[in-house]
Amino acid sequence: MIIDQVISSCENYGFFQIVNHGVPKNLMDEMLEKACMVHEQPAEARAALYTRNRDIKSSYVSNFDLFQAPASTWRDTYYCHMAPVPPNRKKFQFLSEYSVQMEKLCLELLELISEGLGLKRNYLKDMELAKGWDFLCHYYPECPHPELTFGIQKHTDADFLTILLPDNHISGLQVLHKNQWVDVPLVHGALILITNDRLKSVEHRVICNLEKPRMSFACFFNGTHLEPSTRKYGPIKELLTETDRPIYRETTIYEYLTTHYGKGLDGESALTALFKL
Repeated sequence: MIIDQVISSCENYGFFQIVNHGVPKNLMDEMLEKACMVHEQPAEARAALYTRNRDIKSSYVSNFDLFQAPASTWRDTYYCHMAPVPPNRKKFQFLSEYSVQMEKLCLELLELISEGLGLKRNYLKDMELAKGWDFLCHYYPECPHPELTFGIQKHTDADFLTILLPDNHISGLQVLHKNQWVDVPLVHGALILITNDRLKSVEHRVICNLEKPRMSFACFFNGTHLEPSTRKYGPIKELLTETDRPIYRETTIYEYLTTHYGKGLDGESALTALFKL
């Protein structure tokens, strides 16, 4: 069954690729093309979008953790906060249809995961895990010395669920499985999902290349991190037993993300660093 395959992938690998998901391939190709156009604007146009203020709902940034991480990486990112309050600008209209498709797909996946965990089908949905999401359009320029840096170093994502649209032509994504780095093969039309301890939060990285720029278009489902909320998230109580105790303490989305961005990508996740009991 699909549910069994999804849960097995989440528990053993922390990622999987989906085909036949209903998202039109031409829409996916369009997202990559338009994201590339944003990144390949003249430097002056990109500079006008640049900011390190994480409360801004759309921005252009290189190395979000430049002043915290031990090394810089070979990547630029265009960020746009899409929900629960969408951006009110005409220039973001091209994101609207894809945003609808991502929300639909995420809700379907949360239902499958909930059922696979033995919970009610709407359990994770009712936790508002898919209430807010961001688009991150990553651009990895061709690198003259790819052996000296990474597109992005080893890390885990700081959200509930990631749906990643990878480049159609240039590979580079690797995931850590059984202490071995594994190349994720390109499958045109496939979406890659990275899930979070019983469901693994997989460590992954992107290597650089000499050939040509590489794109990826990530949708991060992270609740309502830009909206005021005192709601705390922690281990699901229905899944805990006397022998399976909580590993992490409860935290708000804001507290967790503040920790994540404050420490940067130093090889250790914010959950392990500050929230593990």
